Amino acid sequence: AGRPDMAYAVERLVDEAAAQLNLDRVEIRRNNAIAKTAIPFKNAAGANYDSGDFVGLIDKAVAQSDWATFAARRAEADTRGKLRGIGLALFLEPSGGGAAPKDQVALRITADGKVLLHAATQNHGQGHETIYPALVAQVLGLPPEQVELRTGDMIVNLLTGNGVVGSRSTQQYGSAFKLGALEVVKKGTLLAASLLEAAPADIEFNDGAYRVKGTDHQITMAQLITRTMPALEALHPAAQRDANTNPTLQDLAWHPLDAEAETPISRAFPSGAHIAEVEIDPATGHASIERYVAVDDSGTVLNHTLLDGQIHGGIAQGAGQVFGEHGAYDRESGQLLSGSFMDYTMPRAGLLPSIKTLDHPTLSPTNFLGAKGAGEAGTTGSLPALMNAIVDAMRPLGVAQFDMPATPARVWRVIADQQG
Repeated sequence: AGRPDMAYAVERLVDEAAAQLNLDRVEIRRNNAIAKTAIPFKNAAGANYDSGDFVGLIDKAVAQSDWATFAARRAEADTRGKLRGIGLALFLEPSGGGAAPKDQVALRITADGKVLLHAATQNHGQGHETIYPALVAQVLGLPPEQVELRTGDMIVNLLTGNGVVGSRSTQQYGSAFKLGALEVVKKGTLLAASLLEAAPADIEFNDGAYRVKGTDHQITMAQLITRTMPALEALHPAAQRDANTNPTLQDLAWHPLDAEAETPISRAFPSGAHIAEVEIDPATGHASIERYVAVDDSGTVLNHTLLDGQIHGGIAQGAGQVFGEHGAYDRESGQLLSGSFMDYTMPRAGLLPSIKTLDHPTLSPTNFLGAKGAGEAGTTGSLPALMNAIVDAMRPLGVAQFDMPATPARVWRVIADQQG
């Protein structure tokens, strides 16, 4: 969506400024980064950076990448006739937003005691079916298998919300589902007070159970759901309505713990510092990624495995653009020549080494979870980090400018031209 390309342009300029001014590439970024104490920060374009620790990102990435000992690795590569380069990129990007003014969710109890989650969005690989049920189950103190995400049904059609765009799902729908789960807990307090024969003010909820304060008198959330289950013939009164009558959310609620929640549209600014190390064979022009460290600020992290998967996928996409992806057109007719994956490079797993991913979170104040997007961060960081590393590898030969893609033929040609 333009973010990786703009990060690439800016970070290449920073590296070139460092080279022309004889400054350290790390220090020029460290000295010009917005201080943590200056955030929230309104930039010249009017965007409000809600949270972040940019110097902290740089410092952690530099330490984890063994930047200080890179010279030794470059010298060792030289003994093998290879060119070694290292590149750093510091970036941030917006996440969230949307056309609809809010994102709504609904939580519904089934006759067998399950909690169904409904949202006006669709999962296409991010792991919503794992994230949202785990989040709600944790709040309610239920096993995750007792909570299930539903999309594309009647209730979803009654909800206002935005789709899966702009790295927004966790900060928007995750926040809404947590608010919805807390509403269930709130409703349950009154029901538990009645069953435990105590005043609502004397009821506390912890670890999935309502207790009378100062006693061992309690009822679990699972038990409360069962004890307050309406008679089976009362299930879904909307199903008994005239077929021509449009049901409302309230019509489709039948259990006293059913709840809805919503969050207003918000924005947050995830950020990161990525460091890539590449090695080039000047005889063939082939470039390989030897090391990669990604330090990202995604705010509150709900599932590290899924977060790492999104970062890894984004880095792979960026690497694909750097090392091979190219839209080729016939100069005479304008016909696209790389219109299928027979002719257009598809990045594959073998392109990447083991990626070291680390968190450096600052919580966003713009949403209930304190979360930020992660779906696009890997690409935004990898494009400039990898290209800075490629140019750094060739800079000792006098190469100061080189544009994507870094295919073997193009890399070999620029090296050959420099060597005469």
